[in-house]
Amino acid sequence: MNTNTTAPNEVVKECIDTCNSLLRGELSAVETYQKAIDKFDDDVFVTQLKDLQRSHMDSVSELRKHVIEMNGNPESDSGAWGNFANGVQSAANFFGDNAALSSLEAGEAYGQKDYENALEKDIMPEARALIQTTLLPRCRRNQEILDALEEAA
Repeated sequence: MNTNTTAPNEVVKECIDTCNSLLRGELSAVETYQKAIDKFDDDVFVTQLKDLQRSHMDSVSELRKHVIEMNGNPESDSGAWGNFANGVQSAANFFGDNAALSSLEAGEAYGQKDYENALEKDIMPEARALIQTTLLPRCRRNQEILDALEEAA
């Protein structure tokens, strides 16, 4: 990415803040998927959940790279939201497979809304393109996979 040096500093700062917020969400998703993976014994479910977790790891890498290219400091942990999401996933795991999958699906829906909200902000074209062409479609695909897993559970 070639950062737009003519972009006003406020736009760059808003874009870094937005990408870091999305990054915290993705870090939280990686952690939450690990909790769910640890819960399941079925190899088919574990394989699918690991694939979904990897998609979030890819999003983490892309967002980090994007923040660095804007001369920002990428977030390194999921923060308070990650602690909350992990607690919710732990509770859902206790109630069984469907509850665990439903919790992951709710997290994906929340992430999708975060990406949609980010597109409404004054962000740089490179960030907008990354969200529209890669991150948001990936999130939607994850939801479809979780729907299928829930039906199979």
